[in-house]
Amino acid sequence: MAHDLYDLTQHPPRSPRVRLGGLVILPRMIDKARATKAGKNGEYNYGCSLDKNVLDFLGVDADALKAQIDKGLGDGEILAWLMANAKTPRSGMEIAAFSAFHEQRAPSAPAGRAKLTEYQSATPAGAKREDIVTWFDVLDLDDHQSFGGKV
Repeated sequence: MAHDLYDLTQHPPRSPRVRLGGLVILPRMIDKARATKAGKNGEYNYGCSLDKNVLDFLGVDADALKAQIDKGLGDGEILAWLMANAKTPRSGMEIAAFSAFHEQRAPSAPAGRAKLTEYQSATPAGAKREDIVTWFDVLDLDDHQSFGGKV
């Protein structure tokens, strides 16, 4: 792959909705790790709380996974390594449930709901976006706006 694919100062990582091996978040996490190695991660951080959802679900250490990604492995090879090294192996049904849960996850605590409301109304058009209800919606919109897109 071309080196500029890992330049997250020029474009966002893959959406958290994109799946690899049925797992949401994983492709985005891989993009951030590759960009970090290239010194082009911009405002994106590998190993953040979003990434920890996948790491904790599989029982994989962030540094151990990053070491594999840093070897230049492709997505399929990284997935194979993850499945072989997961301390908590998961069935297809568990992975599907994990991904479905995270795709629909919305703020449940008052502070999270307030943060989402604040984000929705940060711009005049944002307050009209009733479709921004999950954390993935927020991330996708933020990625879009960060690189010149309109609300």
